Amino acid sequence: MTYCVAIQIEEGLVFLSDSRTHAGVDNIASFRKMSVWQPGDRALVLLTAGNLAVSQSVVNLLERGVDLGEGRKESLLTVPGMLEAARLVGTAMREIYRLDAEALKAQGTEYTVSFILGGQIGDETRLYQIYSAGNFIAATDETPYFQMGENKYGKPIIDRIIRPSTPLGVAAKCALISMDSTLRSNLSVGFPLDLALYRRGSQKLQLRHITENDPYFNEICRGWMEGLRAVFEALPDPDWLQGG
Repeated sequence: MTYCVAIQIEEGLVFLSDSRTHAGVDNIASFRKMSVWQPGDRALVLLTAGNLAVSQSVVNLLERGVDLGEGRKESLLTVPGMLEAARLVGTAMREIYRLDAEALKAQGTEYTVSFILGGQIGDETRLYQIYSAGNFIAATDETPYFQMGENKYGKPIIDRIIRPSTPLGVAAKCALISMDSTLRSNLSVGFPLDLALYRRGSQKLQLRHITENDPYFNEICRGWMEGLRAVFEALPDPDWLQGG
């Protein structure tokens, strides 16, 4: 399984993904679920969830170029805008489905894959969630974040903290606490983690690879746990409880 989260705020974008994949309890491995492109004129991040072979095929096609017919090819390095980038991911997904879906079905494997794409091309900074059919939605002020995979454990903290005006560093901290909640509650999500921060207009990503020994991650997770316990203990006990 996986947990990926991406947040859009006024200052920019935050992306976070785990790296655990498994095909049963005795076949666990680590593969990065974050791909980045920052050639200078754009900065893009793609998070993946679902069938690993399918997602890698889609990413490879996006890097090589998707055939659009009439001798035209586009890649994430050539599309003129973020909307076109999201459409290209959807087109690549449908192409891999055309090539592989029947073979997967014959082996009893479903074509399941989804993506989160975000970044900046030109003056446009956007965040999209792209579904298995290749259709997509964009983040808004009312819905400023997307999750994939084991999303239920990390959702409450994001709902309570994230607003359009949330500073970039606070949004990153919130995403990491969201991941900590998921790591504690689901064994199918695991280290190492990949974090990418994008400050609007910079055309440059800040990347951090986080292991289970990362001092900052451990510090904020310990502080979060201790804070929760302190707040919980300070809450009044029910005065209607009979017998103590």
